[in-house]
Amino acid sequence: MSVQIGDRIPSVSLRVMGPEGPEPVTTDELFAGKRVVMFAVPGAFTPGCSRTHLPGFVVQADAIRAKGVDSIICTSVNDAFVMAAWGQAQNAEAIIMLADGNAELASALGLTKDASAFQMGTRSQRYAMIVNDGVIELLNVDEKGIDLSSAETILNAL
Repeated sequence: MSVQIGDRIPSVSLRVMGPEGPEPVTTDELFAGKRVVMFAVPGAFTPGCSRTHLPGFVVQADAIRAKGVDSIICTSVNDAFVMAAWGQAQNAEAIIMLADGNAELASALGLTKDASAFQMGTRSQRYAMIVNDGVIELLNVDEKGIDLSSAETILNAL
């Protein structure tokens, strides 16, 4: 069962790329006292994620922040090196590229999917959420496509 509106983001330790390499960061640090938009993709550098999902948030980052959002997080079941390279390739400087290498966050949220048919193992479902001080205010999960979790949809919900 996945998290619901009104639930708290589970406490999980993940990785982001720092100046010296991958650095640990907790969901508590990322969400406490902040209004955050977080979106998840099944995989960095995959077609829909690279052509539409992440670029939409890159383009809309300023407009999203103007609605009172402190940070925008992109997460995927990839390591910090891949997430950093993907962020750099997509000019995503305004977005925290959060590595969920072992699918710990996706699992804790109840938002995993089995992509083993594509040789990708356990992945995150595609979703976007608005979180206020660690509490989920909005959760949009896409079964197919990128409509519910797009930057435009989230911007309109803010």
